[in-house]
Amino acid sequence: MEGRSGKEEGGIDLATKPVPPRPVPRLYLATPVVDDPAPLLASLPGLLAGADVAAVLVRLKPTDQRTMISRIKALAPAIQDSGAALLLDGHVELVARAGADGAHLTGIEAMEDALPTLKPDRIAGVGGLTTRHDSMAASEAGADYVLFGEPDARGQRPSIEAITERLQWWAELFEPPCVGFAASREEAYEVAAAGADFVLVGDFIWADPRGAAAALMDAEQTVRQAHAATSGKAKAEQE
Repeated sequence: MEGRSGKEEGGIDLATKPVPPRPVPRLYLATPVVDDPAPLLASLPGLLAGADVAAVLVRLKPTDQRTMISRIKALAPAIQDSGAALLLDGHVELVARAGADGAHLTGIEAMEDALPTLKPDRIAGVGGLTTRHDSMAASEAGADYVLFGEPDARGQRPSIEAITERLQWWAELFEPPCVGFAASREEAYEVAAAGADFVLVGDFIWADPRGAAAALMDAEQTVRQAHAATSGKAKAEQE
């Protein structure tokens, strides 16, 4: 068999085989930092009903574990009953006890420490990947997704050009899903067009003066537009 020459046993010409279309990227919604869950709980069902959200990243205000678990359990039905996964931003030790679906970790070391607790039943996502080598190491270690473009502890982040370059590189070469962090609707378009499987949105959604529901629907529409534009371009290049 000579796959790279474009031929396969049986005389099939692989060079003419169409590339399967890339699925539309889905939204990954980060919550505000949760202290009192009541205001968020009032808005979440409508938000998740109005847009295609694959997962919700719950960011907790640090306090005692019992209180944090209570807050997670208060939010869980609204998130999970909508079909979205509930991930915690850190707090691996609370995932199973609170009924969450997984956790997002920052850095290879944190992810490796968390894997025995999370695997095989729960999601382990990872960000804080400053180099290509870090990204590949995270994938090899068992990360369920890699995140590119989020701010570091000092609030610094790469340029959007650097983020989209990393997403394009990953999407072309690797199987595990990649997530692109978007700080605005314009960035949501850019990271979706670059090949992100999921687009992480957060603060700009909650800060929108029109309300989070309108902002989230806009973000989904923007992601779909980016996907349609890039899919159309890819199809034209194949013809």
